[in-house]
Amino acid sequence: MTRTALEAAAQSLSDAADAADSDEASDRLETQSTKLEQLATADRGPDHGRLARHEHILNEIADEQGGTVADRVEDALDSIHEFRETLEGV
Repeated sequence: MTRTALEAAAQSLSDAADAADSDEASDRLETQSTKLEQLATADRGPDHGRLARHEHILNEIADEQGGTVADRVEDALDSIHEFRETLEGV
């Protein structure tokens, strides 16, 4: 099952990684992108808690980087929020 909002988030993070001004930030963003891509195609989707952990990491990176990176991370967070609206629970 494909979760298109998570795929969109992964793409936004890949774009953010390209715009990052440090190798560390780029690597962190690529890692998050890969994890969201895996969640997009996994047999079982992520729960609110797992997505909240990703959101926390992404907010931290956006605060550190600012500019274009923060804009792309915000796009990813919007997509994650869109997906979370489809989940039951919290």
